[in-house]
Amino acid sequence: MLPDFLANLDSLGYLQMTPIQARSLPIILDGHDLIAQAKTGSGKTAAFGIGILSHVNPRFFGIQALVLCPTRELADQVAKELRRLARHIDNVKILSLCGGSPMGPQIASLEHGAHIVVGTPGRIRDHLGRGSIVLNTISTLVLDEADRMVDMGFYDDIAGIVSACPKRRQTLLFSATYPDTIRKESARFLKSPVEIKVESLHDASRIEQRFYEIDDAERNATVGLLLDHYRPQSALAFCNTKIHCRELVAELQAQGFAALALYGDLEQRDRDEILIRFANRSCSVLVATDVAARGLDISTLDVVINVDVSRDTEVHIHRIGRTGRGEDKGMALSLASPGDKKWVKLIEEYQGGPVRWFGLDTLTPGAAAREPAMVTLCIAGGKKDKLRPGDILGALTGEVGLTGDSIGKINIAEFLSYVALDRRVARQALQRLAESNIKGKRYKVRLIED
Repeated sequence: MLPDFLANLDSLGYLQMTPIQARSLPIILDGHDLIAQAKTGSGKTAAFGIGILSHVNPRFFGIQALVLCPTRELADQVAKELRRLARHIDNVKILSLCGGSPMGPQIASLEHGAHIVVGTPGRIRDHLGRGSIVLNTISTLVLDEADRMVDMGFYDDIAGIVSACPKRRQTLLFSATYPDTIRKESARFLKSPVEIKVESLHDASRIEQRFYEIDDAERNATVGLLLDHYRPQSALAFCNTKIHCRELVAELQAQGFAALALYGDLEQRDRDEILIRFANRSCSVLVATDVAARGLDISTLDVVINVDVSRDTEVHIHRIGRTGRGEDKGMALSLASPGDKKWVKLIEEYQGGPVRWFGLDTLTPGAAAREPAMVTLCIAGGKKDKLRPGDILGALTGEVGLTGDSIGKINIAEFLSYVALDRRVARQALQRLAESNIKGKRYKVRLIED
């Protein structure tokens, strides 16, 4: 690798390869097809990203690599990481093409050319149908989170996209799980692939697991007890169905918790707003199904709660791996009824040891307020208005008079902007901002509260 490539990796904190990077990078750089089984957070994006960028030709403005992801959130996350990895290369264009965004600007961007495209299967297939994207110059195709793309019904879209790519290409398939169905259905996409599997178990010293035996009737109420006892700033609670997600959120909200539900058939704008509120700490509990939670870019997560025990042991491992990332410690709490014991036994066999059981009598409710410290302010202006985070920060610390420590994350979307504000000053800030200008223009503003 070139010295400036290595220097950039060093500046980004890539000082030592993760197991998936150490095992997959030599295979990728040698040009072989690859099937890699590794959990989320293992460093796989950097593995295939470094491989793609080492072969890209900045002087040729054709699409040289395509990365397919199951969700818009994961695609945005992958595109962001590829841009960071490509900082040392002049004029490399990385384009994100996902559903939920207008087609017009995407078509215009494609007309100007791109080196790497990251997108969701449905939107890439739409562009193929319109003739707005050409994939006959692809040298590397990446199927990221392949198991979830198939689970979400994208197989036919993927097959159509693969057929539009050259037969002579490198195909890299990454998957947290690799059941026989995926093996059979992906075989036609790959040519003599090398298979690797990175150990999926988590470091027990980093993630503490606790199991609580409950009756089915007290499952939802116990989630409230856990939240009251542990007081996490951010908790991700997994349910096996979207109906259960909605029921649990209704019960938690009735108890005064700031909880939101994330499941498959939400409108994209609602999904985006929910994820922003959870990431900026103005919602403390996100209740989600497994499919909906894939690809979430949440850097710090205090607690994972398995409200329903997963019947797939690898899914269980995948769930709990969302806490305790990097050098952080995390906690995974699981609720199991007598009928769930057979699934817990499978987890014990997979982990090679017994789980630890705790009684509900060990949970003591706290007396602190259940409201999160932050609340989200929504501004009716975004990228189309050429708003930037600095513009909003300047207005809030200038005309509105807030201090920097009362302002949290700022997210700029196409037509809207979101700002996390200290709850204690949010209403006063709303009133002042409504009477002030941002970059010389007045925008409608509101607080997002349930």
